[in-house]
Parts: sequence; C-alpha cells; structure tokens
Amino acid sequence: MHLLLITIIPSIIILSVFIFSDKFREPNKAIMKVFGYGLLICIPAFILNTYLNDYWFYQTKVPEELIGSFLVPALVEEGLKFSVLYYVVYKMKEFNEPMDGIVYGVTVSLGFATLENIYYVFFAGFEDPLGVAYLRAYSAVPAHALFGVFMGYYFMKYSFIKRKNSLFFAFLISYFLHAYYNYFAVINYYFMFFGLILGWIVALKLFINLKKNQRNKRHEYEKKI
Repeated sequence: MHLLLITIIPSIIILSVFIFSDKFREPNKAIMKVFGYGLLICIPAFILNTYLNDYWFYQTKVPEELIGSFLVPALVEEGLKFSVLYYVVYKMKEFNEPMDGIVYGVTVSLGFATLENIYYVFFAGFEDPLGVAYLRAYSAVPAHALFGVFMGYYFMKYSFIKRKNSLFFAFLISYFLHAYYNYFAVINYYFMFFGLILGWIVALKLFINLKKNQRNKRHEYEKKI
C-alpha cells in the first residue's frame, strides 16, 4: 500500500493544487473524464514508443540518447496529449474560460504520468521499485505536469484569443521540454533539474497571471473564437 501511495499521490497533489486554485472550479466529472483519457493514451503510447524505438535503434545509427528523447517518447506522448486537448477538451462545454486550458492540460498530462508511474514501479522489473517511485515523484511527475501547463496555456491562447500559431506552440514547447528532460535525465541529472526548475518558474508566472485576470471576473464563460 505504501508503494502504491508513493506512486499515485504526487500526481493527485499537483493536480489538486491547480484544480482548487481555479476561481471557477471545473466539475469533477469533467476532470475525471480528461484524466481518464490521459490514462487511456498510455496504451497507444506504449505501442508506438516500442515500435519507433526498435526502428530507430535497429535500423539507424542514431545515438540512443536522441532516440529516447527527441525522436520517440516526447513526440509520441506529447502528440497524444495534444490530441486529447484538440479533439476532446476543445469540444467540452466546461472548457469555457482561459484558466481551463492549464487545468485540463495538467489533468491529461498527470493522467498519463500516473499510469506510466504504475508501469515503471510495478511492472518494469526494477530491483528497487520504492526508489523508482520516490525518484519519479520529484522528477517525472512534476515534469509531466510542467509539460501540461505549457501545452494548456498555448492551447488556451488558440481557443480564446485565436492566435493560430499558438496551436503549433502548444505542441512544440511541450515536446521540446519533454525531449530536453529525457535527454538530460540520461546525460546529466543536474541539467535536467535545472531545466525543470527554470521551466516551473516560467510556468507558475503564466499561471499567476491568469489568476490575476480571474479576480475581476464575475462570470466564468468566455466564448471560444
């Protein structure tokens, strides 16, 4: 039970912070729906990651560090998260205010991170699963949440401000951050954590700015353009 809690609690804590910081809190049903999609995309992510990793590893001479960062996981996983925002969240009636972009971006990311955590801790065959759970609690889980903040923020700009290039940045920035994280997780842990901390500083500034804009609003609804 202790191992399971360490595996899932970090995602719940981070997600709760964003949910309860929202002045116009999202319905539990909507949160669970998007979180569930985050869980479900782990299945195609696993299949695609395995296939593409084998292709790059056996059919090319690309360095393994690039395969495990820029060429496979970041591309596949952020692409699938983006598809949930674009094809599911955008159509939801609950997605009706700028802060919702970040909330749902973090929600789908942490849904994915939760099931991914369960896999690495319980099924990947590591000798020290508790150590893996603790390590991922302050690295991989916050990292996925960070990717969700940036993806959700730029997806919000596309949805409510109608800056078309923001749709591209919603994917590109989260992809680059994910690839950077994976690359330096293998090459240099100090650079990985430096990037994670710097990313969170910027992400929290974006989040705080949206909260300031919420203060003077009496009604949640904003029309998607």
